[in-house]
Amino acid sequence: MGILDDKVALVTGASGGLGRASAQIFAREGARVVVVDTQHEGGEETVSLIKSAGGEAIFVAADMTCSSDAQAMVRAAIDAYGGLDCAVNNVDPCPHGETPEKEWPGSTEMKLTRALLCMKYEIPEMLKRGGGVIVNMGREDGAVPVIAFYISARLGLTKVATLDYDSRGIRANTDDGGAMWVPMTRLATGRNSRHLAYSKNISPIGRFAAPEGVAEAAVWLCTNVASFVFGHTLADGGAVVN
Repeated sequence: MGILDDKVALVTGASGGLGRASAQIFAREGARVVVVDTQHEGGEETVSLIKSAGGEAIFVAADMTCSSDAQAMVRAAIDAYGGLDCAVNNVDPCPHGETPEKEWPGSTEMKLTRALLCMKYEIPEMLKRGGGVIVNMGREDGAVPVIAFYISARLGLTKVATLDYDSRGIRANTDDGGAMWVPMTRLATGRNSRHLAYSKNISPIGRFAAPEGVAEAAVWLCTNVASFVFGHTLADGGAVVN
C-alpha cells in the first residue's frame, strides 16, 4: 500500500528529468498520475514507464503558457480520475544561463504565467474535493541575483496561495531543486564548462542533486505527514545558506 493511494496527482513538465522522476514516484506511492508536457514522445514514455512498474497514468499534451491548455489538463484529470488532489507544477523550461539578456523579461513573465495558470485551474478542482496540495518546483536559479524578481514572485505566488486557501484545505509549498543533474543541466554544462563549477558551488555540499531525491521531497509534501507545512521551500541542497 502506498502513502498516496486513491489520490490523483498532476505533474507538468514530466517528459524527463525532475518531472518524470516526480511522476514515477507519485505512481509508486499509489497515486493515479496525469503526466503533462508539450513533448509527446517523452510524455508517453513516462506513462509507459509508470505502467510497466504497475502504476496508473495518462498523458496530456499541454502548453502551460496557454490558458485553454492549462484548463484542459485539469479537465483531463477530472474526466479520467474524477478529481485532483496533488499538483506538481514543474514549469521552468530552460536554464537562465542560456537565456540572452534581452529575453530575460519575457522569460520571467512566461515562467510566472505558467505557475499562475496552473494554480488558477488546479485550485477550484481541489476545493471541490475539500482541499489538496500544490508543489511549485524551483531550480538552481534561486542563487542568481539577476533573476531575484522572478524567484521572489514565484515564491510569492506560493505564499499567497497558502494564505488565501489554507483555511479551505489547500497547502502550497515550493520544492527548490537547487543544482540538479538533469538533461537541462547537462546541456548547459556542455555548452559552457564554467556552468558546471557554478552549478555545483550553489550548494554548500558541493554536488548535484539527483532528480529522484528532489521528487521524493515533493511527494512527502503531498502526504498527511506534511500537513503542517505551509508556504515553505524544501530540497535546495542548502543553497539559501551558502
